[in-house]
Amino acid sequence: DWKSEMNKTRKLPLKKDTRASDSSQEDAIDQWARRRKQFKDSKKCSSTGGSSINSTITEGSVNSEDARSVDLGLYSENEDRGFYTENFHSASWVFRGDDVSPDNSPRCLSKRPRPVAIRERTVKIAKGIGNYPWGFRIQFSKPILVTEVDTNSAAEEAGLQVGDILIAVNGTDVTSMPHSEAANLARKGPDILTMIVGSDISRYPNTPKPTCRGYLHKRTQSAILKGWRKRWFVLKHNGYLHYYKHKKDEGKCRPLEVAKLEGAEIGVDTSLGKPFVFKCTPQAGNRIFYFCATSNQEMKRWLEAMDKAVHPIHQNHVWVDVTLHNTTLPPLAIKNPECLGLLHQLDRSKDVWIQHYCILKDGCLYFYATLRSTPAQGGLYLQGYIVSEQSLGSKRSVIELKPPSEEFKTFYLCAENVNENKRWIAALKASINKWLPLHQAIQDFMNRPLEETRM
Repeated sequence: DWKSEMNKTRKLPLKKDTRASDSSQEDAIDQWARRRKQFKDSKKCSSTGGSSINSTITEGSVNSEDARSVDLGLYSENEDRGFYTENFHSASWVFRGDDVSPDNSPRCLSKRPRPVAIRERTVKIAKGIGNYPWGFRIQFSKPILVTEVDTNSAAEEAGLQVGDILIAVNGTDVTSMPHSEAANLARKGPDILTMIVGSDISRYPNTPKPTCRGYLHKRTQSAILKGWRKRWFVLKHNGYLHYYKHKKDEGKCRPLEVAKLEGAEIGVDTSLGKPFVFKCTPQAGNRIFYFCATSNQEMKRWLEAMDKAVHPIHQNHVWVDVTLHNTTLPPLAIKNPECLGLLHQLDRSKDVWIQHYCILKDGCLYFYATLRSTPAQGGLYLQGYIVSEQSLGSKRSVIELKPPSEEFKTFYLCAENVNENKRWIAALKASINKWLPLHQAIQDFMNRPLEETRM
């Protein structure tokens, strides 16, 4: 039945090389639609735990590599353990650490010189022409944030993204520099603007891949019309190659065709006796695309961009990296825990309480078999959960962890006594409060005095 089939896809093993499914975005959307329909059709699927359905792909993160979830505490001894991560991937979250005062912005968007958890990368942007030769906008100070990237611009082709934080410009650290000084530093520098930027832990996990746009001649394979046709090609960040009849059609008309480049074979072709010809053979189907550029330099530009789409660099979400690393540590080796001790978790499928030794750290609750166990059995990402004290059956004091949506799982925990329950409830609320939804963090951030520069 479909429940058992879904259980086979829900395991997120505690391994550093965990990767997401390689299915296409279209397949992911179809799968999400099927899962939503199954949830609505099933009266048994509730928020009470054992029979709840956890969507593999969520609405807010169809492309997220780590959008997989695991029911904790429902395994036999030989099955892989993992994290229940569903609600973390149904929305974007910003970690603000201990800055819990409403008067402060989240730490990763505040006046602190650096975000708490970022993934840095180098972006090189070739200077164009016009008043805004690089094609992006920066706003605010300490940190300076990229708030706009122009379509078809050099900045977009270089992989700059809205939300990136400027760390260094042309080799100079700008994390503590006023906005105007950083902008002048960029303007007075060389024609190749070199920046180190960082993405905070609320961002998507993939390393940004450069886009590439331009006209190419494509060899037609029609049985009626043979020869070369000039078409407008767009290689997008997701590794899909689109082409249109004219440049003006991009964004207004459906592409004539879309090809996924990941795993494709590309290279220069000399069999047709025409200069600057290269070919691409996607994994799906038997078709071979032949392209002709206007120069050797233009051909190399396309081949370099395509090669990055063919061999994408997959990375875990930063927060997943952090928690997976912590699971390899003994319980007491996790630094600065907010709470620790024994907790019993209700397995509703068997109506039994399972004892764990638990560590609470920065919105993640880690479960160990005992104090001396390594690695962790799994854990729970707490973003968005509401903590309250409830009575359940014969137990008068139970900790209820309720998600914001009924399709996700509700957890019930119980400590050794009422006072311990209260201690855990206070710690859980404080730990969850370290995270803000991205939209709220952006709103807080935008309320700061405006400084902006078009580059």
